Amino acid sequence: MLLSAGEAKNLGPSSGPNRLRDLCTFCTISLDQEEVYRTKVYEKSVSPFYGEDFYFEIPRPFQCLSFYVYAKSMFQIRDLPIGKVAIRKEDLYKYCGKENWFQLQPVDPHSEVQGKVHLEMKLNELITENGSICQQLVVQIIACQGLPLISGQNCDPYATVTLVGPARWVYKHKVKLKVSQFIMFWQVTRSSSYKGRSHFHVEEEDIEKLEIKVELWNNGNLAQDVFLGETRVSVKILRNDNAHKAWYLLQPKGNGTKSKPDDLGSLRLKVTYTEDNVLPSPCYMALRNLMLKSPDVKPISASAAHVLGDICRESVGYDALLPVVRLLLHHNRLLPFLTSVAALELENTQEANTIFRGNSLATRCIDDMMKIVGKSYLTVTLKPVLNEIFESNKTCEIDPVKLKEGDNVEVNKENLQGYVHKVFTSITQSSSSCPPLMCDVFRSLRQLASKRFPADPHVQYSAVSSFIFLRFFAVAVLSPHTFQLRTHHPDPEISRTLTLISKTIQSLGSWGSLSKNKLVRQLLVRRCVHVIFNREVHKRAQGRKRLGKKNFKKRWLRVTNQELSYHKQKEKPLYVQAGNCVETNSWIEVLSQVSRCNPGRLSTFHPSAYVGGSWLCCTETNESTPGCKPCTATLLANIQLDIDCDRETERIFSFFSSSRSRLQKMEDACAGMSVYLGQQEECSAFTIQDPKETFRTIKELGEVLDDLQAHHDSKGALTDEPGTM
Repeated sequence: MLLSAGEAKNLGPSSGPNRLRDLCTFCTISLDQEEVYRTKVYEKSVSPFYGEDFYFEIPRPFQCLSFYVYAKSMFQIRDLPIGKVAIRKEDLYKYCGKENWFQLQPVDPHSEVQGKVHLEMKLNELITENGSICQQLVVQIIACQGLPLISGQNCDPYATVTLVGPARWVYKHKVKLKVSQFIMFWQVTRSSSYKGRSHFHVEEEDIEKLEIKVELWNNGNLAQDVFLGETRVSVKILRNDNAHKAWYLLQPKGNGTKSKPDDLGSLRLKVTYTEDNVLPSPCYMALRNLMLKSPDVKPISASAAHVLGDICRESVGYDALLPVVRLLLHHNRLLPFLTSVAALELENTQEANTIFRGNSLATRCIDDMMKIVGKSYLTVTLKPVLNEIFESNKTCEIDPVKLKEGDNVEVNKENLQGYVHKVFTSITQSSSSCPPLMCDVFRSLRQLASKRFPADPHVQYSAVSSFIFLRFFAVAVLSPHTFQLRTHHPDPEISRTLTLISKTIQSLGSWGSLSKNKLVRQLLVRRCVHVIFNREVHKRAQGRKRLGKKNFKKRWLRVTNQELSYHKQKEKPLYVQAGNCVETNSWIEVLSQVSRCNPGRLSTFHPSAYVGGSWLCCTETNESTPGCKPCTATLLANIQLDIDCDRETERIFSFFSSSRSRLQKMEDACAGMSVYLGQQEECSAFTIQDPKETFRTIKELGEVLDDLQAHHDSKGALTDEPGTM
């Protein structure tokens, strides 16, 4: 789901003392009653501009998507709710992909309900002790589902059952913690002679006017109990059948009837909600293989992955590339793809000082890669210093216009310099934590930039700094909640501090500043070549006797993210022996991690040496014979565990399907270029270097998409409206 909280207008009551002119506001996003995101706090304004986007996976079923606007006051313990916008799941398709203004509705605790209750009701006739006939009403609450979390915990529910009619009696029953089953018994009699505790005198004609009301509450123990919802069922439902069992959705108190509220303002939102109907894995094989072939297609603009980015650029920007990046990452195909698209962008870059500064297919793919593989890197590097900034909360304002009364600009400047020094030091000393894939990509960018602008010795550094500083660390400092470094947005003062630190980091990361500091220039890229392993091992010599002291020599073996050393002769195998099995396993794991993106990585190896004219492991006499054992499978540092390739391929299919008209236009453009041998006007919207190769890819895509659509149709998996079940 992609959400954009745009802006609010005229917040608070339209008149009176409750006008919220002196309060800061923020907005929260909730699935049912569980808050999942919140914006930062905005300074005193009744029409704040939020301008924040949130993209997230929905991990569970839900009934309602809600946006709450709160006022934050320094003199109140609790934030003051101003109003809300609630959209039921089945209505999301009406607003999908469009910006809409929503009128804020009042926030009533008794209207904040979700979940359903399973009821069974029976009506029996009994003979009382004095011989009169009475009716017994049995209400059993079998189960509840979808009840909200209370303070992040499962609720502790109990029920009250009320018989509404000529006579009224309430039976309240509390249950054990975290249990949602209740049993109550009710008796209704037509005879006034029996005066039992749960018996009522009801006229014959009033029997069917009775109504059963079931309320659910959360037992607050020492706190106030919280209303969870209610449902009402007429007794006349038992007229033809003495037993009835059904699920009922919980409703607001009094069925949500309210008087007309004051004008609380409005909220501009854009909601994009999609559901993935994932088919069995074999259905995606053709499309998945076509996408995985993309890094090998020449030119890269004719690949299926690049075509997808081209046709979806106008509708969803480059959001369609995220599942492509995840799919290629899972299959170790991302590095060659990123290298190719970066090379294509550099071909169209005329000035070295503008390298990788725009929002393009290449920069977006690299951004997505850094966000996926760099999460733990950011946590190790920035989280400790960010926690210190949040907890110490020192003032760092240096703008004379924004200084508050009593602020000392010199003290603030020292505070800011101290924070910047700690952040920058954490970054420059973090090379050992940098993910190998990021270092491999940066090394590739350095080489491409130097080749494109050979006369500029500094471009190799600015090519990397535009990503590592401007698009990675500076963004994470500015919005730590986006990278899960903090749970919520900072308050306005800390937010201002983070903004100043982020701007300084960007300045330090720009080439204009780095050119004055050779040390920083070295730290920026060269420290990315970091030592991973450095241990003493035993080197086995080749061509000597199997036994004897001279057969083994002690050597230091050094592994960095770019190379393995030691060996004296180029292209000759090196055999070493670790000290024990644990150390052997550590070596294998490290080497697998470092070499997982190596395009020249072998698939097999010889576990023994070539001695006396043959391999000791398989007795083959040819020294160049391929290995007899498969190499250790590559590791993705838990990335594979988080990527569902079928789901990512389904998302790619949905993006292609929603842009079939653009795909057809691109196909027509390729055909026109082939016939007229030139760039036509309709081709300017696409990147077409080789029209014949691109045309071939598009035709293959069309066949694959049609086949996959047929699978969906046969399964009945797609609905007419997006976002509906």
